[in-house]
Amino acid sequence: MGGFFGTISKNDCVNDLFYGTDYNSHLGTKRAGLVTFDEESGFHRSIHSLERQYFRSRFEDELDQFKGHQGVGIISDTDPQPIIVNSHLGRYAVVTVAKINNLREIADELLANRMHFSEMSANNINQTELVALIINMGDTFAEGINKVYQRINGSCSMLILTEDGIIAARDFLGRTPIVIGKKDGAYAVSSETTSFPNLDYQVVRDLGPGEIVRLRADGEEVIQKPLSRCQICSFLWVYYGFPASDYEGINTEDVREKNGRLMGEKDQDLEADLVCGIPDSGVGMALGYSHGSKIPYKRAVLKYTPTWPRSFTPGNQKRRDLVAKMKLIPNPSILNGQRIVFCDDSIVRGTQLRDNVRTFFDYGAKEVHVRISCPPLVYGCPFIGFTSSKTDMELITRRIINDFEGDDKKNLEKYAKTGSPEYQRMVGEIARRLGLTSVKFASLEDLIHSIGLPKERVCTHCFDGTSYCHEKDNEEG
Repeated sequence: MGGFFGTISKNDCVNDLFYGTDYNSHLGTKRAGLVTFDEESGFHRSIHSLERQYFRSRFEDELDQFKGHQGVGIISDTDPQPIIVNSHLGRYAVVTVAKINNLREIADELLANRMHFSEMSANNINQTELVALIINMGDTFAEGINKVYQRINGSCSMLILTEDGIIAARDFLGRTPIVIGKKDGAYAVSSETTSFPNLDYQVVRDLGPGEIVRLRADGEEVIQKPLSRCQICSFLWVYYGFPASDYEGINTEDVREKNGRLMGEKDQDLEADLVCGIPDSGVGMALGYSHGSKIPYKRAVLKYTPTWPRSFTPGNQKRRDLVAKMKLIPNPSILNGQRIVFCDDSIVRGTQLRDNVRTFFDYGAKEVHVRISCPPLVYGCPFIGFTSSKTDMELITRRIINDFEGDDKKNLEKYAKTGSPEYQRMVGEIARRLGLTSVKFASLEDLIHSIGLPKERVCTHCFDGTSYCHEKDNEEG
């Protein structure tokens, strides 16, 4: 996915920029970049890989090279950024949180019109540079940003560092969040409200879908008002979001606990000795489930935080599987002889959970029941890269459907419907393949109830296949 942070201040901004960007590190694992603007020295940029080191260790030694009262930073799961651009709009730097499905199509059109790409990574088009080229087609930043909204198939939120402030533009349907923070003499803008408290920023508000603002040290200017239709990604509350973060004013941990409590209250027939959350994103749900089911919460498995403070996702699948196993350490004293309910955020491929369950039984667990805080992932996401899956067939649900139907695309709506015969058969097969005593998934209705937004304002495509795919249908509200 990715996350960004920008700040503009009457004083030096570098420390705020460094730590604020770092608080988006859970959103990406591939690359990071910082850029500042100083009136005397201009733009200064640095980009580093995060695949073997953390953000802070990559950038800390070079912080003294950055100067200025404004800057933006990015944690990226895609291309190297920020991109620095010279254009008729002036000199600027841009970062994006985006997934552009028609990237090659747009790039071919631009190349046919004698435009060129200079930022290549592993011979791939840099999607942030493509966004910048489209922005440059406008007579103003707002016009150029709207051209991006009109041309791309997918999603795109962005920050633009100009010589006259920071422009923030949220995705046309609000699929990814942007929030504004403020303190004396400074403004900040971020993907995560988690970035704000320790830097003394107070949340001002969320940008609306398609909204464009310019931030200066003394205030904000609305360039384009928010649009009416919203499709914020529900998976932010399920998995991606840091527990302390709010999206649309709704706290991540609160949603997870509510969702778990609802499942626990409905699971009264289950007899078990303890509940445990798979760290980190399953913990909030497990606490809620424990409250709803009246089964005590215990830490039967722990994350080894000294060297695994967050999840790395190597490109090699075998190495990903090994990493997933190595970061979690079972506690045999608690597992032995117990009937355990493990709560987790989701099941994608199922490989990690299968290996964990095998380990739990090896350490003496009598029963392993799994409760998942979202519905089964039946559809791949065309809007946000929240998994490293290259095809839908990497989803355990689609492999099972393919085995049942001879076609992984057949009767998807039936398998996605909670309680249908097809759904029950699929869930039973998931339990069998993963070696579980039982497995249950949260219903879509309970997840939406826990989030607290109307269903039509939340993207649930990965669960039920529904979404607004045509960005240009949006209208001002």
